Amino acid sequence: MLHQDWMRLALEQAYRAAELGEVPIGAVIVQGDELIAVAHNEKETRHDPTAHAEILAIQRAAERLDTWRLAKTTLYVTLEPCPMCAGAIIQARVQRLVFGAMDAKGGAAGSVINVLDVNRWNHRVEVIAGVLEDECSEILKAFFRKFRGSVDL
Repeated sequence: MLHQDWMRLALEQAYRAAELGEVPIGAVIVQGDELIAVAHNEKETRHDPTAHAEILAIQRAAERLDTWRLAKTTLYVTLEPCPMCAGAIIQARVQRLVFGAMDAKGGAAGSVINVLDVNRWNHRVEVIAGVLEDECSEILKAFFRKFRGSVDL
């Protein structure tokens, strides 16, 4: 499958989040051509500030693979990860991050800061940005228009 195909699966997760009133961010983790984990934001549902799509996908992938080292995996996420999620991606040894929309207010993969591009870390993550960027951005804009009355991305 192509990056766009996996990102479409992440977008499906984002739509599920939106149906629950969650900020619509979805994530999937793959290893080779095998789907390992799927997740969407669950902060509101769980009353948990760490229940980001990326964190939940990493937890599920680690459980499924029976290891915290997610080497040779790719994480697809609809929005650029925040600093917490970028740190988790490094700690989990995810090989590649592919994301859709940039996050000009909280992105930690190049927008605000680049946590993933620090030479001193013991693990480096390949980053591919902008896959299905328009679709990933639009679902967020529509959500904020509907639930908050404004778009402030």
